[in-house]
Amino acid sequence: MRSLVVRLNPLVLFSFGLFSLIGSLFVRDLTTAAWAVGAYALAALLFLPSWRYPLLCLLLSAVAAVTIVYSTWRLGGRDEREAVTAGLRILVLAWPGSVMLGYLDPARLGDYLAQSLRLPARMVAAFSAALQRFLGFHLAWQQLDRVRRARGFGAGRNPFTNGPYIADMSFALLVQALRGASASSIAMDARGFATAHDRTWAERASWSVLDRAATVLAAALGAVPVVVHLI
Repeated sequence: MRSLVVRLNPLVLFSFGLFSLIGSLFVRDLTTAAWAVGAYALAALLFLPSWRYPLLCLLLSAVAAVTIVYSTWRLGGRDEREAVTAGLRILVLAWPGSVMLGYLDPARLGDYLAQSLRLPARMVAAFSAALQRFLGFHLAWQQLDRVRRARGFGAGRNPFTNGPYIADMSFALLVQALRGASASSIAMDARGFATAHDRTWAERASWSVLDRAATVLAAALGAVPVVVHLI
């Protein structure tokens, strides 16, 4: 059951972020916030393959939440409850969508955007190609890091002295991205990307029973803060 998330279609994954966005609008007190965060945490525990990635997303979302807590407390009359509520609202807004983004397949996303939502094919193909390039940055960074380590120019143990290393890696990644973009542009143009009218897609955009059940779950999780707020 915990591996079913990788079989969901991309639009279902997006629905978790959309419903969490709607639900976050009703997080206006600590009780509602606690119920909402608890519901998403329970769903992650039951349905996600591992806790490592959700915890990483939670940590990154918590950084944004802490800044909101501090600014709300500092500028909003130093009300601790209001500040914490604002921070938890950010967690409800950002955490579910960021977790689901990690299971997104850019190629399948293009298939579903064009066939299910009937978006313009040229825009969808360009967006899918750009997203694939963006998600490939992590792999490119790892490859560049291995090359530099093999040549004796790897990062040191002290993170405070790695400024030049990070600058060099960032520049190399920029060069790699520009080369990849040029190669993708030439390949797409050679395949008639600019002039094609009738396009075919790699997969049929079907909605299984699992997809429908997951969409209902996404709506139910998004409805938790709404129901708690209205009770």
